[in-house]
Amino acid sequence: MKLYHACSIFLLIFVAGFCSPAVACGEEGTQSNSGQQATDKNDWPKFLGANGDGKSPEKNILTDWADGKLKLLWKMNTGEGYAMGSVAKGKFYHFGRVNDRANLRCVDAVTGAKQWEFTYDSQYEDLYGYDSGPRTSPVIDDGLVYIYGVEGMLHCLDAITGKVVWKQNLNERFGVIQNFFGVASTPVIYEELILVMVGGSPQESQKAPPGALGQVKPNQSGICAFNKKTGKLTYSCVNDLASYCSLKLSVLSGEPVLLAWMRGSLFGVTPRSGEVRFEYPWRARILESVNASMPVVHDGQVLISECYGKGAVLLDPARLNSVAGKSTPAVVWSDDGRRAKSMAAHWNTPIVIGNAMYGCSGRHSSQAELKCVDWKTGEVNWTQRGLARSSLTYVDGHFVVLGEQGRLLLIKADSNEFSPVTEYTPGSGENGVRFKSPCWAAPIISNGLLYVRGKDQLVCFQLMNDKP
Repeated sequence: MKLYHACSIFLLIFVAGFCSPAVACGEEGTQSNSGQQATDKNDWPKFLGANGDGKSPEKNILTDWADGKLKLLWKMNTGEGYAMGSVAKGKFYHFGRVNDRANLRCVDAVTGAKQWEFTYDSQYEDLYGYDSGPRTSPVIDDGLVYIYGVEGMLHCLDAITGKVVWKQNLNERFGVIQNFFGVASTPVIYEELILVMVGGSPQESQKAPPGALGQVKPNQSGICAFNKKTGKLTYSCVNDLASYCSLKLSVLSGEPVLLAWMRGSLFGVTPRSGEVRFEYPWRARILESVNASMPVVHDGQVLISECYGKGAVLLDPARLNSVAGKSTPAVVWSDDGRRAKSMAAHWNTPIVIGNAMYGCSGRHSSQAELKCVDWKTGEVNWTQRGLARSSLTYVDGHFVVLGEQGRLLLIKADSNEFSPVTEYTPGSGENGVRFKSPCWAAPIISNGLLYVRGKDQLVCFQLMNDKP
């Protein structure tokens, strides 16, 4: 039964891109004659790239996108969902849903030609009437690809053949009560483990209706670690419910740390053992508030940002305080209590270049601003309105900016002013693309190619100039 709240929430993750009936890959995926060969060094094997920071190391990009100069290579009908794909070893992996079947499609990254497809039943129905497809990106590692469905199914597949290696119904196993928007946190790989945000509940919470999170308690399964080859549970930790924020692996003070921003708090976890090293509560008071933007790490500090009331806070985990018996990072600066927030990120994750942080701030389209903020102080360097809510990907001194209403442009990574370089216009002919709203997924840049997703369609462009 659907549950409709009076409060309208404009959230979609993640991970993030987006929806409608699909056709098989390859029907539209054979348009490239570029002869371009994918390599491994610039793969994009998980959400927000190899380092989980939305940055591409590639150079020599095309800086004039007008009148069809940004060459279309192929396009794909995506089906339902809000997930962006992943790229590894010359293959693009797309996770979507058609009718009541979730599907993972593997296609050639350069041509879009279909390699294989895996499907499974998915009965998830969104409480707010958004589409019911996946919100998470595929994770590719060591010849395997992992998908975590909106309904709580975790699959491990052979990346070459698409055959199932192992699977787990995590919602059923750990007693997860359906939240507002389903599973939206992409897992991460650490050594022999796959680390997954689960957020289950004990038996006494199972009578709570879907979405009634005020009646739901956690059961120490906030984060679960499984052997990545067998699916065997290694440990579970963190006593909090799930959020829509993907997990972030980092190194702080010389030690590996898993950053898990759950429904109520940010946790710093030792990834091998599950030991909780620190916790910092950060969630707006209203029931329907959500945490969705990934933690940002720079110079040993961690920033988290939300758009439902508290805004952003910059933390220093090297300086821990004891609060109510828990280790809590020191605060460098905070938006809490400020009317004007430095950064109120919704689903997009800000990106730091130098000591400048760039990102979209604002809960609703009418409020949204593209911003550049001083990392150290939280002072706003510049703002730009008119793009609605937008997502960024960094490459070669620039940001690829995708506005939710379909504008695709390139701006300089300039901390002094908003500095546009070019904007995509499709030109004439069949190769032009007009992106349908909502466009919520951050673009991917991998091996000279730019992948962009709008509603029910994903497009691959050639972004890099010919080699000098």
